[in-house]
Amino acid sequence: MDFDDIWSYAPQSGHQEGQGLTGYSVEASDGTIGHVDRQADDTPRRHLIVDTGVWVFGKSVLVPAGLVVGIDPEAQKITVAATRDEVKSAPLFRTDRETSEVGYLDAVAAYYRGLPRRQST
Repeated sequence: MDFDDIWSYAPQSGHQEGQGLTGYSVEASDGTIGHVDRQADDTPRRHLIVDTGVWVFGKSVLVPAGLVVGIDPEAQKITVAATRDEVKSAPLFRTDRETSEVGYLDAVAAYYRGLPRRQST
């Protein structure tokens, strides 16, 4: 994963401009995180809001586009370069208002940039 631009899809991720990802399942390196509830591709800080279902007590998490290492349109599956615990430990996402708060987005970026670098699978 290229941590230098945490808010952009990597060219090798398979992302296509205009591609709708809502409803896709999201997989970490060690299991399912949830499904894409919303995607924000119309902002410089592109990201996905992932509904974790009951796994994280019904919470949603914000996943920067730079974490996406693979998109499989046929299986409707997204793979991210993080573990379930790493995603669960990210700064708490509470409301959509946070997606426009610079301080919150900076905290998310700093958290994910601090994770160990992994090779794409």
